[in-house]
Parts: sequence; structure tokens; C-alpha cells
Amino acid sequence: MQRRIVSVWFPRLASDRSLRRRPVSAPFVLSHREKNAERIYCLNEAASAAGLHAGMGLADARSYCPELVSRAADVEADRAFLHLLARWARRYCPWVGLEGGDGLVLDISGAAHLMGGEGKLASDMAGRLMRAGLQAQVGVASTRGAAWALAHHGGGLAAAGEERAQLAGLPVAALRIGADVATKLERLGLRTVGALLEQPRASLARRFGKELMLRLDQALGEAPEMVSPLREPPHFAVRMSLPEPIGLAGDVMAGTARLLERLCDKLKAQEAGARVLRLVLRRVDMGAQEVELRLARPLRDSARILPLFERGVGDIDAGYGIEQLRLEAVLVEPLPVQQLGRGGLAKGEGLEDLMTRLGSRIGLENVRRFLPADSHIPERSFTVAAAAFSEPAPPWGVARPRPVLLFPPEVIAATGLRVPTHFRWRRMGLSVLRAEGPERIAPEWWMGEESWRTGLRDYWRVQTRQGHRLWIFYTPQNPGWYAQGVFA
Repeated sequence: MQRRIVSVWFPRLASDRSLRRRPVSAPFVLSHREKNAERIYCLNEAASAAGLHAGMGLADARSYCPELVSRAADVEADRAFLHLLARWARRYCPWVGLEGGDGLVLDISGAAHLMGGEGKLASDMAGRLMRAGLQAQVGVASTRGAAWALAHHGGGLAAAGEERAQLAGLPVAALRIGADVATKLERLGLRTVGALLEQPRASLARRFGKELMLRLDQALGEAPEMVSPLREPPHFAVRMSLPEPIGLAGDVMAGTARLLERLCDKLKAQEAGARVLRLVLRRVDMGAQEVELRLARPLRDSARILPLFERGVGDIDAGYGIEQLRLEAVLVEPLPVQQLGRGGLAKGEGLEDLMTRLGSRIGLENVRRFLPADSHIPERSFTVAAAAFSEPAPPWGVARPRPVLLFPPEVIAATGLRVPTHFRWRRMGLSVLRAEGPERIAPEWWMGEESWRTGLRDYWRVQTRQGHRLWIFYTPQNPGWYAQGVFA
């Protein structure tokens, strides 16, 4: 069977993707930062007609074209969009790969007849892409190099054995060689592939190296070149169809245990762990019940995950019976192999299992931890984050001790500039045994904190004879004493 290759080139992939969402009827460019300057990354036809080109400075482009519309380029989104197009292209054949960052390559050997021939396949592909708002050029040949050359220089179809004739009139850059090699060849008068073929191979190889000859042989089919298809991302889902409907919670848990073992084997093979699991129970009346389990850390141990489903399974309505179970890892994260400690658990797993059990009852977002924040204001020196979605902080590097309990400032009955020897707080009369300080804290004027409008604060740590250890402060601008915290 004759090997046949299709190459699809998207000359304006990034700009077409952006304009599909928000069309613009004016010269349009995408820009990115390069060498401390904003430069054009991709542009539409109107911008090209105005004399702009990729790599041009954005400021210069605006001076040439005042009506220019620009947006920031998103390289990651462009890459994801190209992968999406590769999945779409599998409608034509199962062997689809990427051709750089702006093209696709398809091995349609033995598949073209399903679309009525190579010509109809190429025209159908180009038509669908055009209707989707994408400019595309399609080349078909027996070699990957020839198909690439045709796609990048106007498109076309080269019948089997006619690659040499089709390539002869194309520029030497169609051989996928570097720009510097192509420039040297053109300076020597070798502007087309046909002119290059008339030259002695030995002299070309001696002067331009092996790359030029390899690309030429690949385009003509004299050197092999593989088409590597994109690997399908792993799909972490399993299901079980039952011969008879079930309705007891114990039966559902038994089926879930079997599904978990299969799913965890898949996760282990990919060194991944599940963070969110969804169990879908399909009933005989075509209804469905779902049980979602959110984990505090990635897991792939079925024995530890299974008991966490008990509460959700116990609340389901089986109706007239459940005939199918489907278990899917909705959110997956990397989980490399770890050294186990005593009890068969890695470091920290016991605490994370506890968080998962608590989170299954009150919600993972309600199990929180304190994290340090970059501020010297007591109220702003920490943040509260969900423990399941944050890492514990290292020991807090505070220069001076802070109270274990902070509360809004409370007026204490005391006067004078010095630390009071006696004062009243919360209807209690207290006498000071020891005082340490002062620690002056200035307000963060850029934050505009309402409670700090009084200005500076001089903080003291006081030990009272009644056993209370308080954090009090004095405000010089607006004389007064306040209590704000309690030490352990």
C-alpha cells in the first residue's frame, strides 16, 4: 500500500484563534514581550496589507497603522488549541501528529477512499477549517517533506511518484532547511529545488553539510521519516454493568470496591493520584445518582479511599434498582512513588486522611490553616487558607512573640504615658507584675486601614498578678490605652 501524507499549515493560527472569540474588522496583531520590547507575534491579513510583519515593534507598528488593534498573545492557549485541532483531525484518519507549533501531519494511507479520494479529503478539510474561521493550506504527497513543502507554498496534491516534478518549481526554503542555508543557496543562484537537484551531491554536502542532503532525500522519499501520532491522554474512568439491579448500600459498596481497585491500578501506572472522585449510579428508570468525593491530597490507595464513600452511598436513592456503576477521577494530580513509614503511611498522610474525613462532612474548604503574610500589622500578619489546597508554612520568622489570641482593640481604664500599674479590663481590676516593651508599630499608610487611623502604637507585653498575660498598646497621637491580645 502506497504511503500518503497530508500536511496542514495554519499561517495565522494565533490571530485566527483570538479573532474567533472576538472578531475585529481592522488591522489586528497579537504581541508578546521580547528583549524588553513589545513585538508582533501574529497578525491578520489586514495588518499584513498595511505593511506590518511578525517581529516588528508594536510601537513602530502603531505609528505605521494608527487604527491597529492589538491583544496580548497567549502561547499556552495556542498550543492547547492546536492539540484540539489534532483531535478533530482524527475524523479523517487515526494517525495524526503535530507539525511544529502551527501545523498538523496526517498519515492517510488506506483511509482516503473513505472520503471519496485524496482530493475530496483535502477540500473537505480546508472547507471545514475555513468555515470555522481558520486559514489553512493543505498539501498531500507520498512523503512528509513533500507534503510540508506543498502546504507551505500554496497547497496542492502530488500524485505518487510525482514529488520531484512538483517540488522542482518551489523555493529551496520548502525543504525545511534553516534560513541561513537558504540565503546562502539563493546567493549562489540556487533559488529552486529543481536547480538544487541539478547540482552534484558531493559538492553540496561538502559545502552545506548533511542536513541539506537529508532534507532533500526525505522530501523525495529516499530517506525515511516517521509520523509520530499524538498520544491520547490517559482516561481515568471505569464502569460496571450489573446483570441484575441492586439497591442495598452494601452491594453498592462492594461494586465500588471493585471499581476502585481497577481505577487505582490505572493511576499507579501513570504515577498519579485522584483529588476528586465521582461515582455515578444509573438506575433502571434511566435516572442517575452521583456521589462526589473530594480528597485532601492525591490518593490511589483503594483501601483508604473506599470507607470515605460510605456516607455518600448511604444517602442515595436507589429507586427500582441500580444497573450500572461508573467511577471517574475528575481531578488528577501527579503522585510519584514515596517511601512509606511506620503503619504503611508516608509522612503527613495521617493528618491528610483526617482532613479528608472532616471535609466529607463539613466541606474541605471549611478545614483551614493559618499562613504567614508579609505585613507588620498584627491583623494583617496572617491569612486563613483551606488546608487541603495549601501547604503548611515553615516556622514563622517573627522577631518578637505574638499573642495566641487576637481581637479588636478594647479600651482599658488607664491614664498616663507610662505602663499603668493598675487598670480595669472586661470588668476586672488587674495589677501589673511585669511589663516588656515598648514595640512601636507604624501604620501601613498605603493600605488605608480604618482601625489604624489613630497613628503609631506602642505595644507592651504585661504579666498581671491575677495570671493574665495581655498585649496592650498606647496611642501617642490620640492618648489612650487598649488591649488587643492574650498570650498563652
